[in-house]
Amino acid sequence: MATAVTIEPTVEAVQAELLALEDPGLRAANEKRGDDHGVNLTRLRAVAKAVKLPLAPRHEFAVELWATGDTATRLVALLLCSPKRFGVDELDAMIRETRAPKVHAWLVNYVAKKSPHLEALRSAWTEDSDQWVAAAGWDLISHQVYRRPEVLDLSSLLDTIEAQMRDAPKDLQWSMNNTLAAIGIENPDLRDRALAIGERLEVLKDYPTPPNCTSPFAPAWISEMVRRNEEQAD
Repeated sequence: MATAVTIEPTVEAVQAELLALEDPGLRAANEKRGDDHGVNLTRLRAVAKAVKLPLAPRHEFAVELWATGDTATRLVALLLCSPKRFGVDELDAMIRETRAPKVHAWLVNYVAKKSPHLEALRSAWTEDSDQWVAAAGWDLISHQVYRRPEVLDLSSLLDTIEAQMRDAPKDLQWSMNNTLAAIGIENPDLRDRALAIGERLEVLKDYPTPPNCTSPFAPAWISEMVRRNEEQAD
């Protein structure tokens, strides 16, 4: 079913459109990764685009959609919302009730990274006992390594990664590894140390990587990205 050019801005109308786009085979594949929905993401984005509302009412509607708790509906909500309109407490509550990986990733990438409260969220989440919340905090650290490294103590972050990453839970480990790679890619003065930490810990060393894709193993990732950057600079 093709997505309507315009969708009535009601929860019922959006969910009816998503239900019409449900693909059982895609749901089965997504559920293996923990994402309980069966809507193609390109079509899901078209659903969000078809909701026509001014900025403030659109954000209010996004909050309504989020409140349903349904994964596909929450993904639409994250596409419609205005990140700057969420307060710290709202975003903290949202990350704590998010367990579907795609919702978690979109909440961090599309909302938290664009929030004026990014630094407050980073500080609060990184040390949280909930691995999903802590992983979100480390994702924000990785973002700042590229965007605002001056707000970070990079050497101290390497200390923490060296001490904790190997034994961290899977999702938190992945986010810490992203930070390790980011530090090595972006900071020549710390690159050798980042490479040495990655080599010693061997986190994701044997991760299955398709041909022509970059391995998430930090030493391989750092080396490849540095090579590409140097090629672009020539």
